[in-house]
Amino acid sequence: MESRFTEKDFLACCGSTQFAKQMSQIEHYLLNNLEQAVEAARNIWFNKVDVNGWLEAFAAHPQIGQSSSSSSSANIKSAQWSKGEQSTALATSTKSSLQELFEWNARYRQKFGFVFLICASGRTTPEILTELEKRYKNRPIVEFEKAAQEQIKITEIRLVKLFATKATSPSMSENPISNATKAEEDRLNIISAHLTAATEAPATKPLQVSIRTRPPITTHVLDVSRGSPAAGIEVQLEIWSGAQPRPVIGEPDSGCWIFRGSSITNTDGRSGYLMDIVDSVDPGVYRISFNTGKYLPDCFFPYVSIVFEIKESQKSEHFHVPLLLSPFSFSSYRGS
Repeated sequence: MESRFTEKDFLACCGSTQFAKQMSQIEHYLLNNLEQAVEAARNIWFNKVDVNGWLEAFAAHPQIGQSSSSSSSANIKSAQWSKGEQSTALATSTKSSLQELFEWNARYRQKFGFVFLICASGRTTPEILTELEKRYKNRPIVEFEKAAQEQIKITEIRLVKLFATKATSPSMSENPISNATKAEEDRLNIISAHLTAATEAPATKPLQVSIRTRPPITTHVLDVSRGSPAAGIEVQLEIWSGAQPRPVIGEPDSGCWIFRGSSITNTDGRSGYLMDIVDSVDPGVYRISFNTGKYLPDCFFPYVSIVFEIKESQKSEHFHVPLLLSPFSFSSYRGS
């Protein structure tokens, strides 16, 4: 049976020749749809590609903010996809932020020995810089694994694009077994449109592709005493877990708060990603905490926590929970 995709196709999705060869070898009898391809890709990447294969894949990526100079056909496609994935970052960059990004990239490469890798789709330059500075503090072994996790996110997005391209190819109709159904074609085209616009971010589960353009829980901080965004405030997101569905006053053993993510507000007062982009957020009681004392040392509230609940019927909705802060008061609301 003729293979639906070639090794060169998979090499454009992930720059590891080990990965591309193994994907092309199993594709003709296993990869009948996108979900199967993503599942196979994750298994091969984490269980069958060795350290050299990981490093080869990392090296195939241009530095964030730069373009690939490779002329091979697989890398031309990869470079085109990379350009689209970085379009949000480039659109939100300035001359000074690009210079800062260049300098941090150089420091990162010197410490870890490979390019800083991040799934940049839908991420702004300030968000990428924040993540780069945060990850620079990691131990090399920790960062190596983190880079591998970012690589598979990028690979999943590119597999979506690959399937979207092949779904409309005339040659696909010659093989009834591998031919995409009309429903699959439409779904792939919708996903591809989101990704091409570079507003899509990676799905966190191997068998799902999220159609959200941002995490389901977001926040920003406004300094109402100055009438301006509050930059540099540390933000942390947690979810309640315990025998009781909600925290109970006077019963400290009823449960605990589980860390979900953290970030620092940028110059617009907006936090980076407090959690991954997913279609459905887990219902439950959440807490967003702000280190306000570090931003306003004389603030009456050195630390602010906002607790809110997401119900089962609301898990597909978006929750924007901003903080309006002054030295002697604060408020919040559910925004959009």
